[in-house]
Amino acid sequence: MPNDFNQQIIEEFRANAGEVGGPFEGARLILLTTTGARSGERHTTPVAYYADGDGDVLVIASAAGAPKHPDWFHNLVAHPQVTVESGVFTYEATAEVLEGTARDDAFARAAEADPGWADYQARTSRVIPVVALHQNPSDGPPNVGASTMGQYVRLIHDAFRRELALIRKEIGNAGPTLGAQLRINCLTFCQGLHNHHTGEDIAMFPFLADSHPDLAPVIDRLREEHERIAELTAELKQVIGADPAVPVDPRHVREEVERLATALEAHLTYEEEQLIPVLDAPAKSAGSAGSAGSAH
Repeated sequence: MPNDFNQQIIEEFRANAGEVGGPFEGARLILLTTTGARSGERHTTPVAYYADGDGDVLVIASAAGAPKHPDWFHNLVAHPQVTVESGVFTYEATAEVLEGTARDDAFARAAEADPGWADYQARTSRVIPVVALHQNPSDGPPNVGASTMGQYVRLIHDAFRRELALIRKEIGNAGPTLGAQLRINCLTFCQGLHNHHTGEDIAMFPFLADSHPDLAPVIDRLREEHERIAELTAELKQVIGADPAVPVDPRHVREEVERLATALEAHLTYEEEQLIPVLDAPAKSAGSAGSAGSAH
């Protein structure tokens, strides 16, 4: 894509916490910053991604089926250390080019979720690479683009809302059985939600309970809702199943996703109404935005 078009997407992405319009509206998109293979300069490119089930993400060097690999792929082969921006989180990662069966399985999942990838492969004689981006744990938790604790909570919540909307759309478009990539997306969403609620339970809620005793009924309700949402995610995971070889009816999954979506939206709205004014009150500093736990 032309650099000016890329720059427009990058600016819109950063200005809207990962949301963009145009041809990428509603897509899973990250900004990938690599180091030039020859120049050594940093270059940022918007790329589509897929969840890999272990907290990693996959990116595909399709170049729309062009005969040559995209520049960003050559960059990360030469310099595997990259920066990933999700719209909420920014973190350092190590790029791994998948080989053999790992590459083929990942590409097949992506093509099942979006046949456009198979079309790109059909246009070129090269084997389109698939790259896993592994977050570097030694660099600590991801940076969050929030200046207040309340803004942090809102950003995390909106990220969950967007991902859930994507999953609902994908299930609606699914065929007679649940695709492998959609199964991973659902499980990744459930794990992210669990991580976020665990972070709130052990960090943010105790802080608020100590500094604002009057919030005790609110916090008690939120903890109970966390337990209910945990039950719903467990039921969704049970419906999805552990064995990808076992067919799953998307209609059944859709019913469980809708139950979770209804409960989660009510929970997120209530938490925002009750806690954000307190978290952002000037006289009641809530500390650093990173202390509430991570959805990543």
